[in-house]
Amino acid sequence: MAVESPATFPATGSQLETKLEPNAIGVAQDTVIGMATAAPAASAGLILAGLAAATAYASGPALILMALPMIIIANCYRRLNLWNANCGAAFEWVGRVINPYVGFLVGWLMIMGGIIGTVSTTVVLGPSVLAVFGSNSTAVPPNLGIDTAVILGMLVIAVIGIRITARTQVGMGLIEYVILIGFAIVGLVAVLSHRHGTFPITKGWWSLSGIGGRGSLSAGFLVALFAYTGWDGTVYVNEEVKHRRVNPGRAAMMAVAFMAVIYTVAQVGLQGAVSPAKLQANASDAIVYVAQALGGSGWAKVMALGLALSVIATTGVGIVLGARVIYGMASHRVLPPFLGNVNRRFSTPVAATILVGVVLLGLTWTYLLATSLVNAFNDLIDVTSLLYAAFYILTALAAIIYYWRRVFSNFLDGLILGVLPLAAAGFLGWILVKSLQTAPAAQIWSLVGIVGVGAALMLIARFVLRPQFFHLRPETEGRMR
Repeated sequence: MAVESPATFPATGSQLETKLEPNAIGVAQDTVIGMATAAPAASAGLILAGLAAATAYASGPALILMALPMIIIANCYRRLNLWNANCGAAFEWVGRVINPYVGFLVGWLMIMGGIIGTVSTTVVLGPSVLAVFGSNSTAVPPNLGIDTAVILGMLVIAVIGIRITARTQVGMGLIEYVILIGFAIVGLVAVLSHRHGTFPITKGWWSLSGIGGRGSLSAGFLVALFAYTGWDGTVYVNEEVKHRRVNPGRAAMMAVAFMAVIYTVAQVGLQGAVSPAKLQANASDAIVYVAQALGGSGWAKVMALGLALSVIATTGVGIVLGARVIYGMASHRVLPPFLGNVNRRFSTPVAATILVGVVLLGLTWTYLLATSLVNAFNDLIDVTSLLYAAFYILTALAAIIYYWRRVFSNFLDGLILGVLPLAAAGFLGWILVKSLQTAPAAQIWSLVGIVGVGAALMLIARFVLRPQFFHLRPETEGRMR
């Protein structure tokens, strides 16, 4: 199928002379950036005990099935990026296809989902680094010092440029993935050889209801969704990727596929390495505990290193991607225009990058110092996957609407651009509704607060900044505004 030509769309803000660096990174580096956003080792550690408990050890089917709607929605991103490759991505796609006001809220959810998700991993960085040096200190000063040093270091790298960011991500990612997959294989061998203390694999591991039918697939899907979120990061650097209209979408789909393999192997390989009781008793640091059970304290430090690298990587890309989304929105003047400026020397949106870094630093300090607010932060962190689900759904709908003529033109396009995206959006919508039905009131109010702040900012943008963006008429393929 031929690649769609880009739509001509005059900038709604001032046309800036300095742009992001084009053709700076390739598809492989972009794929690693998308995977780093999801933080595979850190996410595998966070979901290891929870997913095993929720699904009654049917973790493999939950992860594999969750990968299917993610791949389908990643293809929606790919198709929309063929049409219009820009850092704002879903913000602009939804705004130009469905409604500008909905597009703004999607952009806001993208920013908040990225920042909250990054904070959720950053706050576990200190203990991971200290564990490498044989310390289990929970004191605030060392944890605060480590988090601050990492955020500032990754902020400097993000400001300097996308090339050094990509190289750093590839280096850390390779070490992280080797450590995680290596331990997963060792764990799987231990389980299959019936090593003392392991939990044996049974047919319940491969059923949809788990061992003894005690698993909840819907609860497992929500946990799995949290692990996958972030692959869309490949698209937010599209203006800096070689073949910017083609490669970011390919990278998104490859990121989902690779994560599906990594998560499934890691979960199946590690969840049975210790007994269920011990796994749940050590749920907060399950992946390091399992590594210690498999190889002793020395190998536990190696796993802690992999976990630390994963958190450092996701902190770095969290800064970069958050800045790119803000830059994309500011370029349309729905955010203060100075956030859309690009530094001539580094070809990066320095103001937007510093803003994201400062916000991350402030939230991390607040989390570690204000113990009275920890529960409030945890409620925010718990709704991260729901934020992602919301804008994934809207992006899938935008793809269906934009390509609606193709949907009704032939069977293949109807399936790929219509039926499958609608099914994926419906599936995520079902998870969203089920989660909200059982969510504590604090989490629901957290979501209300996030959307409410976004709506307030939208009104400020509409009536104070007065961008042309809010006057756009809906577009579809073959029908420009």
